[in-house]
Amino acid sequence: MNPWSIHIDDSFSRQLPADPILENHVRQVPHASYSFVTPKAPENPSLIAFNHALAEEMGISDGTTLPEDALSYLSGQQVYPETHSYAMRYAGHQFGNWAGQLGDGRAINLMEITHDQRRYQLQLKGAGPTPYSRRADGFAVLRSSIREYLCSEAMHALGVPTTRALSLVLSGDQVLRDMLYDGNAAYEPGAILCRVAPSFLRFGNYQVHAANNEKEILQKLVDYTIKYFYPEIQSTGKDAVLELLRTVMLRTADMIVHWQRVGFVHGVMNTDNMSILGLTIDYGPYGWLDNYDPDWTPNTTDRQNRRYRYGQQPYIGQWNLAQLANAFYPLVEEQQPFIDILNEYREYFQMQLDAMMRAKLGWQIEQKADSDLIMRLERLLPQTEVDMTIFFRELAQYEKAKTYRDEELLDPIASAFYDMSTVTDDIRSQWITWLRDYLQRTQQEEISDADRAKAMHQVNPKYVLRNYMAQMAIDDAEKGNYTLFHELEELLKRPYNEQSDYQKWYAKRPDWARSKVGCSMLSCSS
Repeated sequence: MNPWSIHIDDSFSRQLPADPILENHVRQVPHASYSFVTPKAPENPSLIAFNHALAEEMGISDGTTLPEDALSYLSGQQVYPETHSYAMRYAGHQFGNWAGQLGDGRAINLMEITHDQRRYQLQLKGAGPTPYSRRADGFAVLRSSIREYLCSEAMHALGVPTTRALSLVLSGDQVLRDMLYDGNAAYEPGAILCRVAPSFLRFGNYQVHAANNEKEILQKLVDYTIKYFYPEIQSTGKDAVLELLRTVMLRTADMIVHWQRVGFVHGVMNTDNMSILGLTIDYGPYGWLDNYDPDWTPNTTDRQNRRYRYGQQPYIGQWNLAQLANAFYPLVEEQQPFIDILNEYREYFQMQLDAMMRAKLGWQIEQKADSDLIMRLERLLPQTEVDMTIFFRELAQYEKAKTYRDEELLDPIASAFYDMSTVTDDIRSQWITWLRDYLQRTQQEEISDADRAKAMHQVNPKYVLRNYMAQMAIDDAEKGNYTLFHELEELLKRPYNEQSDYQKWYAKRPDWARSKVGCSMLSCSS
């Protein structure tokens, strides 16, 4: 029986060793890569959202019709015929500290589908406890599920490597959560998200085997990863392991450059939240920069140390890669090749970052002096509250041949400033100097103003999922109204387009959102 007429190829559970214990209770799981788990059937599920475009891409629908029994399978009421759901075992470093075994505490993998030579793994988030749930219940709440659904699809439309969202289901159950870990627990509506990726393998999947001296399983996992996700790696033995690390390094760097480009802050870059495929994974306490602030983090847990702040993300990427290198070390037992790869990260990342910033500024020709102009801008932006998204979008308005008087030089970007009265004479003078240098540099570009603006608009989005927007949708959804959720869902499909019907969302963060829970303060349960 195959109601969706799909090709199922559960490669991970077929190739890697399973936990022999089938009872679903919290425990340490040795010598296995996963444990079989059945989702807990929700009380009264109802479908909030279904990603028809993704379903069509995967070959499970025609792009308009809901697949047979979709709600049943995507809520965990039933397991799809001839499949065996499971939770992955992994470990990780959390906020720089070794945490030991972690695993899929509230994620259950349903199946792998292959279609048009592409692989899609379906995973339910919030479908109940697993052996890796530790002290948690394995469920998810509506607010966090809405945030992940909207953000993963927004990131996809922005061109950022990411996991995807197939469906969002209201479970019909109530879930107890202490949102800010301050002792004020309350019941909230539960929800189940079905997310999709070629694989949900994380750095922590390799770390757990290395930490427990399970070298044979570690080798199997590396071989599996190369065979199914990095077939371009044709070398063998130690060389294959090193080539895998280098390729993951490049993908990770590319992903983080994209984060910096659009102003995305992951919020919890633990090694168990780092994809082996270089995908953005685990949308928890994420946030988007409103005013440009390299020290900002959305994570209340990280407010003191700010380990995962926006400006730190490139360095944390390298630190996490070093932990992955440590996990791979037993298969190579030579230190220098790993050091060389990790050192290469710095050079490669900076090269990609520079290219990205030139694109944001509308420069196609590379010049040595560009880096100085970019650094001056990055020092200038945080001196007053300047909205990152609006600033780079409006920067495209400047005309190369126009002569600007000092008093009008800031006019094209004035809408990006939260309060022009805070711009002192000294800061205004710095802006005027920078803008004149920027225009002089831009005059050296051969393309027309119109073509430059068009190119800038392709890398500088007009719309991003600002924290207050998501919270507004959550507030309505918790009252049973999903109109705003669906409006944002549509808006974020075309983030680089003008979309005049949605112009109201091209705006700075409102004052009421500065300190509102869900807008500026988020926890790991968010």
